Amino acid sequence: MIKLERTSVMNFENAVRGARNPFNSWDRMDSAYDENGNYVLGPNDLKLLTTLCKSGSDDRKFMRQIFVTVDITAPLYWWKEFDTYKVGTVANSTSTMHKIHAKAFSREDFSCDRMSPEALECLDQVIALLEQKRQVFVETKDRAAWDDMIQLLPSSYHQMRTCTMNYENLVNIYYARRYHKLPEWHVLCDWIRALPNADVLICSLRDEVNKEESV
Repeated sequence: MIKLERTSVMNFENAVRGARNPFNSWDRMDSAYDENGNYVLGPNDLKLLTTLCKSGSDDRKFMRQIFVTVDITAPLYWWKEFDTYKVGTVANSTSTMHKIHAKAFSREDFSCDRMSPEALECLDQVIALLEQKRQVFVETKDRAAWDDMIQLLPSSYHQMRTCTMNYENLVNIYYARRYHKLPEWHVLCDWIRALPNADVLICSLRDEVNKEESV
């Protein structure tokens, strides 16, 4: 299970202007904001940005200036893979260390949608023990009960992080993970495809596709 909420895309106008700096071609800018406040690329700007994107990462530096912020709720096993993408990304997470005892444990706190009945039965037993230890800690502040919770917690436990990335990060993520065996990555790639202008700036880079498939 993965959930992406409260997406914001920022700084498109400044990124487009910066992309024209090497050419002194600011007079050819033809993008504008629509009535909903969305920045719509004009034909001139779209042609330039598409050309730069397909020329490689050195030429598409403007992509690093288009910022995306989103709240992602996902299991810890997925976050371990996401943490591969450290450069250019920032994340603030809910705290397992400080708030693990703040609410009762339930199935809704875990990704278990693909578990077999046998695995679900085992998870329910773990949840029951976690909840028992949580109640002991809430009542007594016994450190041993807290240690039990932290060290017993399954990697399917959900954590929410507010993540800030840029379009260049998303290029790397999209082409590295779109065929991944974890369904959570497929959901994230669908989200990337739905971002403003991602269809031409991220998802149509044939050189990146060929590079990935040749590895």
